[in-house]
Amino acid sequence: MNQGIYEELVTKLINSKINELDKDSFQVKKTSIDKAEAAQILSQHIGKTIKHAFTLIKGEDILETQIEIANKIILFLKEELNKEEFAEDLIETEGKILKAVFTKVDAHFTDLDLHLKEITPYTRLIHSELFTGGNSGTTLESELRKEILSSDRIDLLVSFIKWKGIRILERELREFTGRGGKLRVITTTYIGATDAKAVEFLASLENTEVKVSYNTGNERLHAKAYLFQRNSEFHTAYIGSSNFSRSALTDGLEWNLKVTTKEVGHIIDKFKKTFEAYWQNIDFELYDRSIHSEKLVHALKQGKFSKEYAFTTSFFDIKPFPYQNEILEKLEVERTIHNRNKNLLVAATGTGKTVISAFDYKTFRQSNKSSKLLFVAHRKEILQQAKATFQGVLKDNNFGDLWVDGIEPNTNEYVFASVQTLNNRLKNINLTPEYYDFIIVDEVHHISASTYRPIINYFKPKVLL
Repeated sequence: MNQGIYEELVTKLINSKINELDKDSFQVKKTSIDKAEAAQILSQHIGKTIKHAFTLIKGEDILETQIEIANKIILFLKEELNKEEFAEDLIETEGKILKAVFTKVDAHFTDLDLHLKEITPYTRLIHSELFTGGNSGTTLESELRKEILSSDRIDLLVSFIKWKGIRILERELREFTGRGGKLRVITTTYIGATDAKAVEFLASLENTEVKVSYNTGNERLHAKAYLFQRNSEFHTAYIGSSNFSRSALTDGLEWNLKVTTKEVGHIIDKFKKTFEAYWQNIDFELYDRSIHSEKLVHALKQGKFSKEYAFTTSFFDIKPFPYQNEILEKLEVERTIHNRNKNLLVAATGTGKTVISAFDYKTFRQSNKSSKLLFVAHRKEILQQAKATFQGVLKDNNFGDLWVDGIEPNTNEYVFASVQTLNNRLKNINLTPEYYDFIIVDEVHHISASTYRPIINYFKPKVLL
């Protein structure tokens, strides 16, 4: 026997191999079969043994002999356990496989054989399979077409959906939902990757519900999973790396594992339960085209703007340089000792004024737990970089909202706003002068005093930097 870990049922063969080992050189660990797992473990062993035995049968009547032996095993179980129900499992001697049951009234096809060829997955309903993309064998695209057409309920869980991906399966999705099939989709607006048109199309289909997470800052959902459920109980699922995009479904080097109820039913069951848990989670909102179109477009736009600066800084400890620490200490002295809370920070380009302001706010926030922040600058790029810097210093990838160039903040608590946008909205702004506790005005020498003066005159923060 090879050295290593095992999870092997101890048979007479295995036991004899164990006994051959040098007891002075090897340690062997055996445990009792868990009673809760016994049925699974023993049936797997018997199944493997019977499969091997059937491969040994030769001659012209192989199938008939295999069926005869299988029925003898079933009859033995019936007699041994005195359970008549086992008689129902006896195999008909002609050796047939049931492929379909359709009512003649509801059938929307004329040739059953042709219809089955169109809707039956190439990889069958009982076998698992690995799809590796790159045109190696059966493509995920061709298989999903058949899965959709043969399903009664479909649940899709993908971090983003592209319109070109939807177009590939548009005909099948329309046919599926049009005949009463129920479709549920969960997706996100993370880094603006989803196409609004794709969400709009799905939401327009009959018998379809779409739920969206509008968290553009740090999306936790990266799953790509497709579940196809059938009234016949032959469910299939695909779990892997493919989002709903053209390349992912066609020639991309994506890996996806197909699993089936008949082979690994516990995986399908866990998929169903987990999807239901996500579906009930308040992070995913039911999409209503008449209400949420603008919200979706805004979230996607914001996600795209933040994509360039979406490095995950929260995994690193950012610390100020000694000269930055010195500046922070001086600011602290000015406020605590001299009670001067309007402060001007002057430093050379590239020395990290934004980093200093982020640490300054972090210190202030420690003693003012719910302190609200307004960061003002004259260019969108500066605001994007500042937001990313604050996220890194505060170790919070969800911190802050942009208010610039048509992007609206989700909340007003922590806002990175352009001078122009604020001035245009100041007359109608629904915030009290004392709303913001900490205001930072960046690069004031780039803009005239008349541009930023109205903002400074309106707001009355505890700290103005």
